[in-house]
Amino acid sequence: MPFIPHTDDDVRDMLKTIGADSISDLFDEIPGELLIDELVGVPDALSEMEVMRLMRARAEKDGAPLCFIGAGAYEHHIPTAVWDIATRGEFYSSYTPYQAEASQGTLQVIYEYQTMITSLTGLDASNASLYDGASALAEASLMAVRANRKSKSKRILLASGVNATYQKVAAAIAGAQGLVFDRLPLSIENGTTELAALGDAGEAPVAVVIQQPSFFGTLEQMDAITNWAHEQGALVIAIVNPTSLAVLKSPRQWGDAGADIACGEGQPLGVPLSSGGPYFGFLSCKQKFVRQMPGRIVGRTTDLDGKMGYTLTLQAREQHIRRSKATSNICTNQGLMVTAATIYMSLLGAKGLARVAQASHAKTVSLVSALTSIDGVDALFSGAYFHEAAIRLSKPVGPVLQQLSAQNILGGYDLSAHYPELANALLVCATETKTDADIETYADALRQILASQD
Repeated sequence: MPFIPHTDDDVRDMLKTIGADSISDLFDEIPGELLIDELVGVPDALSEMEVMRLMRARAEKDGAPLCFIGAGAYEHHIPTAVWDIATRGEFYSSYTPYQAEASQGTLQVIYEYQTMITSLTGLDASNASLYDGASALAEASLMAVRANRKSKSKRILLASGVNATYQKVAAAIAGAQGLVFDRLPLSIENGTTELAALGDAGEAPVAVVIQQPSFFGTLEQMDAITNWAHEQGALVIAIVNPTSLAVLKSPRQWGDAGADIACGEGQPLGVPLSSGGPYFGFLSCKQKFVRQMPGRIVGRTTDLDGKMGYTLTLQAREQHIRRSKATSNICTNQGLMVTAATIYMSLLGAKGLARVAQASHAKTVSLVSALTSIDGVDALFSGAYFHEAAIRLSKPVGPVLQQLSAQNILGGYDLSAHYPELANALLVCATETKTDADIETYADALRQILASQD
């Protein structure tokens, strides 16, 4: 549909109808100090050719370094077909599928995505997606408060391995509604939650959050924590890496009764790192909690002629019907990212995703072995890990990472920023994209840097 701008007469007539003198009167509740006269740094209008040249120049600044960071965003191989299909016009520009009869393709893609997410998590229902993994935790926490009606608590208890950034985002979003996020202590020996601390965890929480694998890459004792949480009358929220679910137990299998809600970051499923986004969050739950799940849900049905069709379902939960009483104010899904993820999972299949997970684990084992063979480098934790692990250097991590970066190597994530008790600790990651030569290049560079600092 072509865009037809309003004329000055149109604007004047509309303002007269609603009793406003000017457009600025419509925004008079915004404090004057928040208003700006111009967008600093935004260039004048450019042609398509000029825009493409500008974007290429900015993209080239990122370079193509060897990346061993991980820490919540992972570099996996993405088959070319994924984005060749996802960027077709039918998918690339599709809008919110409120009008089912005109949106069957989009609705079916989301339905297939939901089916895949429930298959990975083992839970009964999935929504159409959320903004990212961190906001998914915030929404899962608010959902748990609504769903766990037996509990009057607003305390969310986090296992020690929950991503610190996720905690900050969840506190910023859900803290305004009175939720409090407390963290269980970390076992410095094995990099997992200190189970002995469960007996002195304070007020019974409304929900317990377990990240598996943990932010440190280690494998939590999720069965014991899940059973303990349920004994306290709390729901269990699982934060999971979707790739790991191809080889690890699904949240539905945790403990005696399984996790109640699962969420996480969907970026590993066919979405490039892209300098930080856009990504998408996923969220699934047990059937009995589905009416408290935020976001859109697509269902499959049959029409009056018996033909299969797809439609948005349980819409009474959503803000376009219930407004302030809705389960959340999420008004979109990350449709393009979800489309890419659905294509990615379809192309790989269950066996292909398992091979990616297994190869990533094997590469990380090789990486850790190569790095810990260097004088001044040791494994930080003794526990098992998936495809990232923490190591300790004999020198401060920050300067080492800077020198690695100068050699076009992104050497990992400095854990001391969020975990000061883990001094000189570096979180490293390898996926199936890393070759033996890549690992050797990293090890040689690190060996020279540490030797030169002595």
